[in-house]
Amino acid sequence: MDTATVERFEANRDRLASLAYRLLGSAADAEDVVQDAFLRWQAADVGRIEVPEAWLTKIVTNLSLDRLRSAQARRERAVGDWLPEPLLEGDPMLGPADTAEQRESVSLAVLTLLERLPPVERAVYVLREAFSHSHAEIAEILDITESASQQHALRARRHVTRQGGTAEVDRALAQRVVEAFVEAAASGRTERLVALLTDDATAVSDGAGLAEKLVRLSVPERIAAAVQAAFRPTPTKRRLVGGTPAIHTGMVNGSPAMIAALDGRVVGMLILELRGDKIAAVRGMAFPARIGRVNEEWGRREHGEPLRELW
Repeated sequence: MDTATVERFEANRDRLASLAYRLLGSAADAEDVVQDAFLRWQAADVGRIEVPEAWLTKIVTNLSLDRLRSAQARRERAVGDWLPEPLLEGDPMLGPADTAEQRESVSLAVLTLLERLPPVERAVYVLREAFSHSHAEIAEILDITESASQQHALRARRHVTRQGGTAEVDRALAQRVVEAFVEAAASGRTERLVALLTDDATAVSDGAGLAEKLVRLSVPERIAAAVQAAFRPTPTKRRLVGGTPAIHTGMVNGSPAMIAALDGRVVGMLILELRGDKIAAVRGMAFPARIGRVNEEWGRREHGEPLRELW
C-alpha cells in the first residue's frame, strides 16, 4: 500500500474511532474496529472506491454492529452489568462537539440509554445526531430504506428524550459543584452531601472490578453514605492503590468529574451528572480495564494543583 493510500485512511482515523466509540461505548473495542477497517482498506481495490470516506464509514458502522450483535457482547452487556468507558475532555475519540446533539450523543447518560436500543436503531441515531448524515446516506450505509431510517431515528430520539437525555453543562457551575461535593464528602457530614443531590438521585459503581455486579443506589442518604465511605482513609485502601491519591477536577464525556490520581496515573473517578445546580447521578469508575484510555491520556498531560488528598 502506497503512502498516499495510508495517509487517506489516517486522515479519517479519529472520525472513524469516534463513530465506533459512540456505537460501542468502549474505546478499546472502537480501536479494534478501526484496526479491522484498516485491514479491509489494505485488502480493497482502493482505486475503485469512489468516495473513500463513505466506504470507510459503512465498514466501521457494520463492523461495530457485528460486535453489538455477537453472543459475547450480549453476555458482557447484560442489563445492569455494563457501563460505558469514560474519556477525558480533549480525547480525539470524543469526536465532533460543535452542536448540542453531538455533545449529548457522547455523554455517559446517553451512551447508557443507547445500550437499550436495537443495534440498527442505535446506529441510525449516532449517524444522524452525531455525524449529520442524511437519511439517504444512512440507508446506504445500513442497507435499509430511507423510510426505515426515518422511523428508527424517530424512535431513538423519543427514547433519549423520554429518559431525560442530558443538559448542557455550565463550566463555572460544574467546577463549583465538584468542589462542594469534594468538601462535603471529606467533611463526614452526611447532610452536606445530601443537600447537593436531587431527591431522585442515583448512583452506580463498578466497584473497581472487585464485585461481579455493578453497585447501584437510589436513595440520597445511601448515596451520601457510600461516597463518604469511599473518602474514609484506611490502610487497606492505601495498600491497594500504593499510596495517597490526590483529587483533581476535570470533565469526562462532557460531565464534571472528581479524578483521583497517584504517581501520574488515575486510580478512580466519580463522574457527576447535573440537573441545574444539583447532582442527579453519580458514576464511580475504578476498574483498571475500564479507565485504561483515561490513564493513557492523563499521562500525556499537565495537571493543575489538586483540590486535596483523598486519604
